Amino acid sequence: MNVMTTATRATAAAVAPAPRWARRAAHAIALCALPSGLWRIAMGSGIHVGYSDEVLRESFGIPGWGIAYVIGLAVVSELAALFPLLLVTDRWQPLPPRTLAAIARAASALTIVFALWQTVVLFTVESQTYMSSTANTVWAFFFAPLVAVPFLLTAVTWSYSRRLGA
Repeated sequence: MNVMTTATRATAAAVAPAPRWARRAAHAIALCALPSGLWRIAMGSGIHVGYSDEVLRESFGIPGWGIAYVIGLAVVSELAALFPLLLVTDRWQPLPPRTLAAIARAASALTIVFALWQTVVLFTVESQTYMSSTANTVWAFFFAPLVAVPFLLTAVTWSYSRRLGA
């Protein structure tokens, strides 16, 4: 075992265990990202998700490079959604707790800003012209759980910072 791993374990052990609600919130974040990731994978796989073939081809590059983009976005999104689990685990922390807390605060702030920006995009005319109303409803069903992520991430980050004393 190297010195960094031992030092990181010693500092991680100094942090109090996460409360049950924080653990559940961290797991909920990973589950909130799952439906939108499945929708993106379906889109990249050629399953009809409400866009016409013309829109898929011209706006998203599907078939073509767009397949790698939407599937890659699904994978990266789910990996990012697993990050809060680091804030509630007692087993493994890849970074010192204070560094992890700083990254979590930054991620929480960025998530809130991104959610506000996406809310503005949602209500623009352009974002509603590509799909039928039924397809928009299905899309909303798959992406609605993401609305909870900024709130859950902020709560988990607050819990971690509070337990850390930072």
